[in-house]
Amino acid sequence: LRLARVMRLLRLLRKSRALRELQKLVIMMSTCMKALIWSFIFCFVIMTVWAMLMVEMVHPIIQDLYKDNPGIFGDCEQCLRATQSVMDANLLLFKTVIAGDSWGLIAVPVIEKHPATAIIFVGSLLTLVFGVLNLIVAVVVDTFADARDRDILNLAEEMEQDMEADKRFLERIFNRIDVEKSGHLSLEQLADGARKDAEFQSRLR
Repeated sequence: LRLARVMRLLRLLRKSRALRELQKLVIMMSTCMKALIWSFIFCFVIMTVWAMLMVEMVHPIIQDLYKDNPGIFGDCEQCLRATQSVMDANLLLFKTVIAGDSWGLIAVPVIEKHPATAIIFVGSLLTLVFGVLNLIVAVVVDTFADARDRDILNLAEEMEQDMEADKRFLERIFNRIDVEKSGHLSLEQLADGARKDAEFQSRLR
């Protein structure tokens, strides 16, 4: 019964012109689901590569910094174990790079002590934010564009809706040009309207 209600709702969504934008969002989400899943997997793989480098290179540095100055990370107890395993480092990257939460809390003290580690912190930031995330957006948009081009039925419906909108638009302009309200326009009236009506002029261009 619930499935039948969902199908009825989807049919209503498909036929309703007022919900055209919502219909596009639903279609885009369903079309791009496979691309999104693969994009998330690809993002996780890239994060894991940087996480392994953090475990091998950054974790010993964090332990040495804490031994020399126990208050270097303030009250952040999680900072000490943030790079002790690959999954912890993945969580650190997701929290700091993807979510943008306190990136410099760990990165700045470590980079100040060992500037070479900037390659890991800045490199992960650039590849994930400016590389992988932008790539995901491009792939999703391209996937939806391809699916939309192949969807002949929806294209035909959109063309029909556009034609009806054009008819209403032209009807409003012609009614405005028809000063005599005769219901008919002569060639002279059309030419005069094209010279005087700015909206009609923009439509003819």
